[in-house]
Amino acid sequence: MPDAPPRDPSQWILPTVILETERLRLRAFVEGDIDDVYAACTDPELQRWVPIPSPGTPYTREAAERWCRETTTLLRTSGDGQQWAMEERESGRLVGCVGLLRTLWPAMNTEIGYWVSPWARGRGLATEAAVAVSRWAIDQGFQRVEIKAATDNAGSRGVAERAGFTLEGVERSAMPLHAGRADLAVYSLLPADLGR
Repeated sequence: MPDAPPRDPSQWILPTVILETERLRLRAFVEGDIDDVYAACTDPELQRWVPIPSPGTPYTREAAERWCRETTTLLRTSGDGQQWAMEERESGRLVGCVGLLRTLWPAMNTEIGYWVSPWARGRGLATEAAVAVSRWAIDQGFQRVEIKAATDNAGSRGVAERAGFTLEGVERSAMPLHAGRADLAVYSLLPADLGR
């Protein structure tokens, strides 16, 4: 794929693709994921750092249904990015979400976001997914891939560091959470970082 973005904005859509890693299958969300998405997204630790559906709004089963049935497709077809369900290959169970978001096509920049279900944390799955998605994005021609994490969110920051991203600095008061605002640590990965 060329380094330059498509000239026609209607082509600023990522292809539907399944990515596989040693332990994960990254695929589209499906109807059967609704219960696990709802269980994961109502977890207090996830809600502490990921204010979904929006700051101050409780996560509902209807939000999980919309996410699996509509929202992820709309994000991709709008050109914003792409969301993958993280499915554990061995068990077939949903263990999280990883995606590209806030894609800036003219600059060929994108950002990775992720969350891991409470039943799958502490096993390095988010790092494995972030490596797969960031390398895939660079293979698609992206020139900058970012990860932004609340400065106090040690787990998410550890994912960025283990995935080979470089800390660039802090965006002050950049993220509205359910309980106030957070500073964001900004990490980046460039094609040159991979020896290209």
